[in-house]
Amino acid sequence: MENNNEWHEGENSKPATGDALFQSRINIQPVQDITDRIKEASARIIVGQHETIELLLAALLADGHVLIEGVPGVAKTLMAKTLARLVDAGFSRIQFTPDLMPSDVVGTSVFNPQEARFTFKHGPVFSNVVLIDEINRAPAKTQAALFEVMEERQVTVDGTTYKMDPPFVVLATQNPVEHEGTYRLPEAQLDRFLFKINVGYPSIEEETRILTERHEQKGSTLLDTLQPVISRQQLAECRALVQQVHIETKLIEFMARLTVATRSDRSLYLGASPRASLALMNAAKAIAVLRGRDFVTPEDILYVAPSVLRHRIALTPEREMEGATPDDVLKELISRQEVPR
Repeated sequence: MENNNEWHEGENSKPATGDALFQSRINIQPVQDITDRIKEASARIIVGQHETIELLLAALLADGHVLIEGVPGVAKTLMAKTLARLVDAGFSRIQFTPDLMPSDVVGTSVFNPQEARFTFKHGPVFSNVVLIDEINRAPAKTQAALFEVMEERQVTVDGTTYKMDPPFVVLATQNPVEHEGTYRLPEAQLDRFLFKINVGYPSIEEETRILTERHEQKGSTLLDTLQPVISRQQLAECRALVQQVHIETKLIEFMARLTVATRSDRSLYLGASPRASLALMNAAKAIAVLRGRDFVTPEDILYVAPSVLRHRIALTPEREMEGATPDDVLKELISRQEVPR
């Protein structure tokens, strides 16, 4: 993927760094071609949920993990499986349950009597795209097994460290309604997710289309017909291009102000960490590329901010009693910030 030094036309022809002309443009067309094919293939399986698919793609390009929250039956698992099918890489699914042990996730050392020594047997987390269903069903000890692998892309067992092969993406789902037999995710683990995506119910038109398409399939499934659209090497090249996306200094300052503002807001007793600022920047870069630009705009930041921040803040008991949600507080907080133009 070579650099493209041509100027953008029309509204994109403005200098990107104030008075200095930003001439080092990048060619994002290969990324767009691949992501368009992924969107097209996903649309054959998933009805609606365009924003969710776009955020999942952004997380894939930004090398981030995603927590998908929604009531049962809104295609959370199907969306994750669809994305995994479209990437030519390994895929594993782990169903979290209250009796799941850490060794069931990361693996364990097994004694080999023929060689008279212990050998490590890899767990299902050793894959490229890992789907964790109902992540809040497992107890804290098992959830903690994901801390190292999600942040550092490695697992340490019996003093030996095992590196994960790139790419490594965790797509986790959870049900926000049913709390019996669940274990709340600790803030430290939530902070390791790039996005928390809330999946809602489809509209009546979308639900009608779901029924119609399922009726016409006569029991067959289109998921098995999906072919990979992007290879590991292509994904690595796409991610490298995303990291080259330009951000003006005033936008970097705006993102920092947003994150810092969560730490002093009276409605919050826990604000976002610097990891949130990094997530905000990486996500905005990915969205910019998905929308055909090699530079970030304020709209990109405002678009990803709720998904990046909603799981990294905690409301005060008073605001919770008032019925406020993290999204409500974020909306108020963002409205008080001066958006650079």
